[in-house]
Amino acid sequence: MPETRRLWEFGHPYYCANGNFFNAGQHELYESWREFAETGGCVLGDRDQSLLVRWDWHSWRRHPDPDLRGDSPDELHLFFILQRKALWRSVSITVTDEDEAAVRQFLEECGKTMAAIWEPVALKTGANHG
Repeated sequence: MPETRRLWEFGHPYYCANGNFFNAGQHELYESWREFAETGGCVLGDRDQSLLVRWDWHSWRRHPDPDLRGDSPDELHLFFILQRKALWRSVSITVTDEDEAAVRQFLEECGKTMAAIWEPVALKTGANHG
């Protein structure tokens, strides 16, 4: 069985800005994955209405650039489109290595919705972003 890469080992192309450029207050902060899960975050319900379009796990202590390494806790950034209201929303969550399994499960659930949307189009993994 192939070894699974850790979520903090992925570097997605480009970046995504927190919040909503056109409407302040569309970025939420959570102190822990547990707090996010217990309060429902902005998305822990209907995956169609709260469509996760991007995620980034930032691990500053493991950053590949030594000049950017630091003691800050890891952060998970989630970016959603609330489709019914045409609203962009982002979330930052302080996470630990121990949260990875729960985060991965959440991302896999959200990914199923995204896959269903793109199902008519053949997608290849490991896309070239250069």
